[in-house]
Amino acid sequence: MHGVILAGGSGSRLWPLSRELYPKQLLKINTEKSLLEATYTRLLQIMDEKSIINITNRKHLSDVKSQLDVISKNVTLLSEPVSKNTAPAAAVCVKYIMDKKGDDLVLILPSDHLIKDNKLFAKTISIGEKYAKEGYIVTFGITPSSPQEGYGYIKTGKDLNKKEAFTVAEFKEKPDEKTAKKYFKSGKYYWNSGIFLFKASIFMNALKEYAPEIYSIALEFNFKKNSEIDFMKFDKMPSISLDYAIMEHAKNIAVVPLLSDWNDLGCWESIYDISKKNKEGNVNIGNVISKDCKNSMLYSSDRLIAGVGLDNVLLVETADAVLVCDKNKTQEVKYIYEKLKEANNETHRIHTTVYRPWGYYTVLNQGEGYLTKMICVSPRGQLSLQSHNFRSEHWVVLKGTARVTLDNKTYILKPGSSIDIPVKIKHSLANPYDVELKIIEVQKGDKLVEEDIIRYKDIYGRTKA
Repeated sequence: MHGVILAGGSGSRLWPLSRELYPKQLLKINTEKSLLEATYTRLLQIMDEKSIINITNRKHLSDVKSQLDVISKNVTLLSEPVSKNTAPAAAVCVKYIMDKKGDDLVLILPSDHLIKDNKLFAKTISIGEKYAKEGYIVTFGITPSSPQEGYGYIKTGKDLNKKEAFTVAEFKEKPDEKTAKKYFKSGKYYWNSGIFLFKASIFMNALKEYAPEIYSIALEFNFKKNSEIDFMKFDKMPSISLDYAIMEHAKNIAVVPLLSDWNDLGCWESIYDISKKNKEGNVNIGNVISKDCKNSMLYSSDRLIAGVGLDNVLLVETADAVLVCDKNKTQEVKYIYEKLKEANNETHRIHTTVYRPWGYYTVLNQGEGYLTKMICVSPRGQLSLQSHNFRSEHWVVLKGTARVTLDNKTYILKPGSSIDIPVKIKHSLANPYDVELKIIEVQKGDKLVEEDIIRYKDIYGRTKA
């Protein structure tokens, strides 16, 4: 069996904590590990690390790689050159497995689900394996705990073996409140988890029948030669989910009820549900003071949040945004995210503080033609050897000692020292010491974007990103 972790989502309903360039799968949301790290670790209980494939969008590649490299030194990571939803991502991964390994079983799962009981999860996958070998495309259903409107539903058909598995009669879209109550009361429906297990050839046959355009393009990839996903080929793929492309049409679908706990953390109400509450039913995280509040969630990333007399309220603070809403309306946070995206407002896209393998940077100020950052390089950290086509930079050391490479020359800079980085000149910043390095970077130019980075050498393997 091979595992495919889909790690390219945006997590828009968890704004402002989740952003386009740092989505929820990369976050530690009141947990020790990020959701991505937890998903990868969970698969290691089922299969060897060399059998796990991670696929993500190119814009998330360096962050995904840096998190997984801490867990394993044999990470297989495929990079989508453009977002095309789950069906194309699954198709290229299955083709990759068939080219590299053969006609094996493939387990596909999202990277952003919270599952605590990994043993019961593994047991459920073992049950599904039996039906996948019989030629079923297996999906895993979640027993509903309430009539939720935020999930897709699976209607069960024939009992295949003492309620261990069922055929699928129908997939249902997210229902309204009345329909959700009807589904819940009937006992014939499961929530759709988005986890699938099948034999590679069975999946490709389903693609050929129900999504022929994706199938024909997938066949154009030859992963026996290399592991690159060619942009020109992949860009021709239609953007469509696995549910729409295959699951709603195929006849050989089986659903296996998931035995373990499960939460997709799809909205802030989900975070509230899994969090420890005080006697008033409040979840207070971070720098929070509250009085006479009940059934509310106050989440502070940094600044003090003070709440008085709140009831059923969600309040989330980050460095550049504050979200306040009715706790029962958190599914609608996606509307805010989409409006910010339409307005090209950067708060949908990126945090003011961005983490990198070498440390992090915080945007302090920006305007037309300039951008100021505080860069913190961890002990023994090093930025890539790079250049920029559209901007110059000026560095001022605040703390620690910087080793700067500029046009094949090396400079050692102490606090108070500064250096200019001209346009198109190769340069690098390193901290070879045991104390963190902090510098102020001032960028000047007509185009001040992270995409204006040309990498030549990088100890974190990001030169192809």
